[in-house]
Amino acid sequence: MVTRSVLVTGGSGGIGRACVERFALEEDWTVWFTYRNGRARAEELVHELALTGHAKVEAFPFDQGDWEDHQRLLERLPGPVEVLVNNAAVGSKTIDGYTDGAVHEKASEFFRINAVGPLWLTEQLLPGMLENGYGKIINISSVGGGIFQFPGFHPADGMSKAALTYLTRHLAADLVHSPVDVFAVCPGAVDTAMFQASTLDKLDPEELAALTARLPKSRLIRSEEIAELVWWLAGDHSTSLHGSVIDASMGLGVNPGLLTAAGVDSGRAR
Repeated sequence: MVTRSVLVTGGSGGIGRACVERFALEEDWTVWFTYRNGRARAEELVHELALTGHAKVEAFPFDQGDWEDHQRLLERLPGPVEVLVNNAAVGSKTIDGYTDGAVHEKASEFFRINAVGPLWLTEQLLPGMLENGYGKIINISSVGGGIFQFPGFHPADGMSKAALTYLTRHLAADLVHSPVDVFAVCPGAVDTAMFQASTLDKLDPEELAALTARLPKSRLIRSEEIAELVWWLAGDHSTSLHGSVIDASMGLGVNPGLLTAAGVDSGRAR
């Protein structure tokens, strides 16, 4: 049995946490993940997985887009990364925890964290994948920016996610004859803390019920559903999708009015 290694950025909560848990279910995966502010959640996750017999899980602090911290992360990783899940990101509301609120700082932070950070990390880990003859790079973008544009949020939010899908296509073109596959996944309205902060927390119970009923399938997407797709893409069978930007919004990307017609700020649904 071949053991693969996966690095999930932003793995202490939301989609990232679900990805860590999904990979940890398989005995043939060594799972590493990063966190920025969620140290307690990260340690709790590692402990929980260890209790269930999944000892090959380790967490690392990481400020994505800070070059020196990128260097520190590479020094701490126990071995080569074969699958990289670029999940860590900020949204139009969570960005406030990274800046003092200045408009110019918000715009630059979106790109530093959502676009430049994944670019740097990919460039740092790609040579090892090529040398080892195997690699998967899975970029978690968003339906807002990656597939469609929604009003109401900072433009740099969607712009930075669009940059991530461009990176996916560009890398896929460069690596078309290599053993490394590249994909982008664009989730829709996922039940995460980020989507709660961006959209759901503004709604009273009646508005929330109306919005939920209007969404595709009349429900939010579960983080575990996106994690299952990410896990599948990490396998050998996904090569035919090399270069794909996958609309994982359950239909919101082809029918964005389901969200924009709700009369609330929409934007990056993730």
